[in-house]
Amino acid sequence: MHVLFTAALAAVLTVAVAAADLSTRATNRIREAATTLKEIHAVPDKDIPQDLWDKAECVLVVPSLKKAAFVFGGEYGSGLMSCRHNAQWSAPVFMQIGKGSWGLQIGAQSIDLVLLVMNARGMEKLLGNKVSLGAEASIAAGPVGRDARAATDAQMKAEILSYSRTQGLFVGVNLSGGVVKPDADDNADLYGKGVSPRDVVLGNTVEPPVATQPFMDALHRDAK
Repeated sequence: MHVLFTAALAAVLTVAVAAADLSTRATNRIREAATTLKEIHAVPDKDIPQDLWDKAECVLVVPSLKKAAFVFGGEYGSGLMSCRHNAQWSAPVFMQIGKGSWGLQIGAQSIDLVLLVMNARGMEKLLGNKVSLGAEASIAAGPVGRDARAATDAQMKAEILSYSRTQGLFVGVNLSGGVVKPDADDNADLYGKGVSPRDVVLGNTVEPPVATQPFMDALHRDAK
């Protein structure tokens, strides 16, 4: 009996430690995503154009996407996505992005990604099981600066506009072939099992958890 009790206790403690570790990673990811947006917004001449930001249905931020993660083991980067609902940003959901033809410039070991989802079609695709960038959802590198009038026709027609940054500078990265999908494990950790990403970003009943407040603040362009 004592042996069984000890084994059961060890199992419970193992689960608790794993859950705590996941929560720590998730909390760090929220803070990193918030920092990425604040740093971008702090330099208006190098920011995402305001009119494109205002038109976006959703914003997905993947901070510190490591080059090595996609060379060895095919791991996923993780980020946060919020969508507009009734002119307000929704509670965020965790999203994963998998390897594609990243094409990082020589010497760059990690990048911050910001994806603007520009229409309802793109939003629906990202909220599905998974979507392949470039194949199932059109994507183009977005223009940078105060004014979006310099955007090309391809950029204006794309379902998703991508912004990639390394060492504080925007760089071109080919995201074709990358796969984006909701992060089921971290979303369950944040909202509980049975709450779907669609319920979170398209409904009006899920409030942003306290832990996500830094990211919610950073979604506002006046947040420095």
